[in-house]
Amino acid sequence: MDSKTSKLQQEAIPAHIFADIMGVSKATLRKWEANGTFVPAIGKDGCKYFLIEKLLDVPEIRAMVDSPWEEEMATRPLRPYTSIELFAGAGGLALGMERAGFSHLLLNEIDHDACATLRCNRPAWQVAEQDVRTVSFEPYRGKVDFLSGGFPCQAFSYAGKQGGFNDTRGTLFFELARAVKEAQPKVFMGENVKGLSAHDGGRTLETIKNTIRELGYTLVEPRVLKAIFYQVPQKRERLILVAIRNDIAGKVQFKWPAPCHRVMTLRDAFFKGELYGTDVPSSEGQKYPPKKQKVMEQVPMGGYWRDLPVDVQKEYMGGSFALEGGKTGMARRLSLDEPSLTLTCAPAQKQTERCHPTETRPLTVREYARIQTFPDEWVFAGTLASQYRQIGNAVPVNLAYAIGRSIVRLLNDIERL
Repeated sequence: MDSKTSKLQQEAIPAHIFADIMGVSKATLRKWEANGTFVPAIGKDGCKYFLIEKLLDVPEIRAMVDSPWEEEMATRPLRPYTSIELFAGAGGLALGMERAGFSHLLLNEIDHDACATLRCNRPAWQVAEQDVRTVSFEPYRGKVDFLSGGFPCQAFSYAGKQGGFNDTRGTLFFELARAVKEAQPKVFMGENVKGLSAHDGGRTLETIKNTIRELGYTLVEPRVLKAIFYQVPQKRERLILVAIRNDIAGKVQFKWPAPCHRVMTLRDAFFKGELYGTDVPSSEGQKYPPKKQKVMEQVPMGGYWRDLPVDVQKEYMGGSFALEGGKTGMARRLSLDEPSLTLTCAPAQKQTERCHPTETRPLTVREYARIQTFPDEWVFAGTLASQYRQIGNAVPVNLAYAIGRSIVRLLNDIERL
């Protein structure tokens, strides 16, 4: 046993972080405690902790303890690998892939502000600001190693009746498929929300799989990656699809990124430490109206509407007060000692509140960006609302970087054939 593993096994995980790792609610964790499944210790601070050495039979914990994270961080491409990205947004995926060693031949995005963001930060990137349906990828055939895109899935409700290419026509996944057909990259990746796997009773994902087969690619079994495992201080989950061209697929094996040894929190995001070399810089941010300000001032760190006085609950929640369901995003104040809830496109929506942990205000643009692990020098174009939307829609940079390293390892193996 090396010293790193020994040290990790002596450490303890706060109960709320263990719940995040396991993907369960704190209520479920309390049930586990009550029936003796996992028994916490009480720290000097009065909080509950679980000793890692007693959790080594838990696959998620074992994976973090034994993770080859440092080895994977040292991954470098054998040569400069080329890539194309569709639906590039504000550049979260593109930046992570660049860090992994990719050289972008083309980034396509229709949103003007997002394109301005890309051009401002990377003037050398070739940004095609146009509807993807009007872009030809034929000129890149034989010139691109990797193609990716986080395709929107709104138009899939009618898909899945027959499966395959015809059922994806009219959707933006079809445009990703067309790009693959025209450019013929060695590997391509699609990413989407976790819910895509269950959409329309699973028929949507089956249609996508059928399309990938028709394209002449072998799909690695899709996986939902939790951003908290990859140095992202946010409980965000993304469905990742990786496919390898059939003439190569039987000769190589894709390996998913290994998890980091610990979970990052908002404290890591906002203050100098392992993630950032300085405290979060000041920046623009939304403000609460006076009435909401008074309500939010009464919510403790990590709390939500149920932590308010009952009379305030009833007034704030209105007709929702008596309805079933936890509505845990309402009047929600984040905690410095936990990862953020998944960021939305606006920081002060009533259903998905993201109040600063210690100050009574919505998160600022730079705080939003840090939670998505953008570097502080990455600037966002457009109005305040547009900046929040761009950041909220992005793939977390560090998650993209972790996936990028896995793709680079795969391409390195292909290069050695």
